[in-house]
Amino acid sequence: MTSLSRSGVFAGSMDDRLARFSESISFDHRLYKQDIRGSIAHAQMLSKQGVLTESEFQSIRSELTSIGEMLDRGEIPFRIELEDIHMHIEQALIDRLGDVGRKLHTARSRNDQIATDLRLWVRDQLERVDALLSELQKSFLSRCDRDASVVIPAYTHMQRAQPVLAPHYWLAYIEKLQRDRGRVSDCRARVNHCPLGGAAVAGTSIPIDREYTAKLLGFDAVASNSIDISSDRDFAVESVFVLTMIAEHLSGWAEEWILWSTTEFNFIKLPQKFCTGSSIMPQKVNPDTLELTRGKTARVIGALQTLLVLIKGLPLAYNRDLQEDKPPLFDAFDTVIAMLELAIPIVAESELNVASIRSRLDEGFLDATALMEACMLRGLAQRTAHHRVGALVALAKERGVKLADLSDEDFRSVDPDLDGSIRSVLSVDGAVASYRSYGSSNPVEIAKQIARWKMQLS
Repeated sequence: MTSLSRSGVFAGSMDDRLARFSESISFDHRLYKQDIRGSIAHAQMLSKQGVLTESEFQSIRSELTSIGEMLDRGEIPFRIELEDIHMHIEQALIDRLGDVGRKLHTARSRNDQIATDLRLWVRDQLERVDALLSELQKSFLSRCDRDASVVIPAYTHMQRAQPVLAPHYWLAYIEKLQRDRGRVSDCRARVNHCPLGGAAVAGTSIPIDREYTAKLLGFDAVASNSIDISSDRDFAVESVFVLTMIAEHLSGWAEEWILWSTTEFNFIKLPQKFCTGSSIMPQKVNPDTLELTRGKTARVIGALQTLLVLIKGLPLAYNRDLQEDKPPLFDAFDTVIAMLELAIPIVAESELNVASIRSRLDEGFLDATALMEACMLRGLAQRTAHHRVGALVALAKERGVKLADLSDEDFRSVDPDLDGSIRSVLSVDGAVASYRSYGSSNPVEIAKQIARWKMQLS
């Protein structure tokens, strides 16, 4: 069978090697729902404009719906001579309706058709990603009440820094995910412009109503320039950039919890159903899901790079290179969605090893900064207070004791004005209670943040 894309200008059939090389049905078949939806809207617009009769439109809609149901059931075989999903659907329609089916492609090209299908697919997937991000936020939020009184060390440079409440950590991830959701929303707004009706490159002389088609498909606006329409893949690149940022955030979280689950940290116990064992070491419970989350982030980054290279230097308007946008786009969405679907239960079901964490909170002089700030509140300049508390830390290290174990005489040895009344901050609980600033780990402030997020995510 001659491909629908080859007109009467061709004297013979396509070389089989080119057919195999140029086919995209092996991956773009997943656009069939969007293609049928777009085709029905296009036919409805043509009927409204009098280009199709009402009877022709009803026949086309009925058969396209039936074709979609057959594709749902896997009853339409894919053939490389039909190249892509668009031609498979159109050929199936023609086989059923003859010339009426041949009218469907009036006033459109595969160029604007593909761009429309892809925008519809990306829009659907962005909505799915946003819903999963929201669920992951809720998983972190659910931990806040459960871990409300747990104090853990915060790290900078992977060195113990200051004590914080565990919910402070969970809220930090909620904030990251909210920025991701903001990028998803912004990206969706730019995705949601309808290319259909731009035709091949110059528009069409057929009296179409592009605004009507856009409304039927739920687009916010009509893409304005018919030359730009078919070549624009900004939305695809931007969506994968958004996914890359999500993957980067998930990778950082995975790295942290991999460390936390080690014997050396012993901060957290991961659900065993999301871990695997060793083929040789029977004691091992490996955090493979988190490791794969970290590893698969490389695939998402690679997809972004592929798309950026793909569009580099392409002239206006459509070029066949753009067929290759789909594998990296599909893979990036599939990968990030799978990562999110696993992150949600891991966050919700993991358990902090509270006793282990608490037993080591005195290590690392986590209350040193609180002591420095207490000195500043008594009038010492920051640099002076910093130096004197550093001297106290050095003394405590030398003796192998905590800051709280130093005597009043030790305090006065570095500053005659320091006395025992400053000791209220010399514990992780005292340090946490001393915080005052907005966004800090003060219990009252944390409670406010939790209440705000409960309202926002409800």
